[in-house]
Amino acid sequence: MKTLSILPMALGLLLPIAAHAQPPVKPESDINAEVRQSLADARTEVRAELAKARRDLDTENLRLDHGIQIGKRSHGKSAPSHTGLPLAEITPQGDFLIGGKVQQVDPGQRKNLLAYRGLMVNVAKAGIDIGQRASEAVLKQVDGHWVGLLFSALTGNLERRVERTVRQEIEPGVRGLCRLLPKVLDSQQRLAASLPQFQPYASLEQNDIDGCDAEVRSGFAAL
Repeated sequence: MKTLSILPMALGLLLPIAAHAQPPVKPESDINAEVRQSLADARTEVRAELAKARRDLDTENLRLDHGIQIGKRSHGKSAPSHTGLPLAEITPQGDFLIGGKVQQVDPGQRKNLLAYRGLMVNVAKAGIDIGQRASEAVLKQVDGHWVGLLFSALTGNLERRVERTVRQEIEPGVRGLCRLLPKVLDSQQRLAASLPQFQPYASLEQNDIDGCDAEVRSGFAAL
């Protein structure tokens, strides 16, 4: 799943504005219009990228090598990098691939594969929704008169506002992802019990769940 680096993106929007630190050669109304257009373009681009990410989750294979990314850490070991296992995937149709080769599964195993895939996709989509809310909140913070934006950026006020916005509006959603992990673990265990080939890729553990909420709290407290 793609991740968004929100603060660098927001500050990057200010680079064209900073070029006007000297007396503007254009009327102020034109500069403000350009700022508004840049922000509108940024919103459109972010929304398009996240919409594509959602579509990809539904239509592409689910890779099992990255665990579940919540906050700054993946919850669950990365199978290939830690064990040398070949890449494993679950297709939208419930096929199980190891190293690109389709494994034979019965209807019950396919049902468990689809259930596990569905939960993982739901977690990923919830993360995308959080990313969209974060980007919209940040863009709202930088939306305004170009002089005020430039002053806020130069004094550090903008960065502090963005950090406060992320903490207040995004943290509850990220902590909500932690509450989805028990269902993922239960589904993973049922799948591993029914499909031996999947067992080496069952990377989520109870300690990942136990420490998730505290880790998220700690990460946002550092902002």
